[in-house]
Amino acid sequence: MDPVAVPSPAQGPVIPDFGGGGCPNDATFCWSWVRENWGSQLVPHLVQHIYITAIAVMIGLVISLAAAVLAYRLSWFEKGFMAFSTVLYTIPALAFFLFFVPITGLSLLTVEIGLVGYTFLLLFRNTLTGLRSVPPGAMAAAAGMGMTPREIFLRINLPLAVPSIMAGARIATVTVISLATIAADVTPLGLGELIFTALHTVFRTELIAAGALAILLALVADALLVLAQRAATPWIRVRRGRTA
Repeated sequence: MDPVAVPSPAQGPVIPDFGGGGCPNDATFCWSWVRENWGSQLVPHLVQHIYITAIAVMIGLVISLAAAVLAYRLSWFEKGFMAFSTVLYTIPALAFFLFFVPITGLSLLTVEIGLVGYTFLLLFRNTLTGLRSVPPGAMAAAAGMGMTPREIFLRINLPLAVPSIMAGARIATVTVISLATIAADVTPLGLGELIFTALHTVFRTELIAAGALAILLALVADALLVLAQRAATPWIRVRRGRTA
């Protein structure tokens, strides 16, 4: 049997190659790895991250909106849900995710339960604040025009609360995007999977690329929500134009 070949010290240290056109482990950033892995690694994980975030924010928004409507009409419900959402928000993210692992396993459901829980405080508080910030004069004028309480809520309270609701949605979305990276330590999904893999292999290019995409996603999502708010509240632009 031939002896195992051992590289001589004269050959120098062996630097791992991560399949990116000869990108060495000690390189700060390697564009060739990004180009070669853009379609096979970065984009699929970015799409997963968007999917995870969208589900959590949408479910959180529906639950928080329903809870805010109840709290708007039933004052005793506000304290209970506010305390519940505050407790959830103060739990460390990784501990929150791991708490549900024995129940739902290492699955997307586990991640979504945790992420949705973190949206409650932000969305509920902003929605309730928006509903209560409607000028009493506007509600009295609507009642004087013969609107029913339901019509006043749907046509006056809810539209005027949109800016506050969208502000909460912006904060919740950015929060979920960041926490979804931590959730990858429980279930390997999204950009967090690439980040944790890069941390274990000390591959800076993958770490920087995945982290930059997460930051860019948060900025783009926030900008899109700002545009959505402006489209949903055209009267604000009209009012600002008159006062300018």
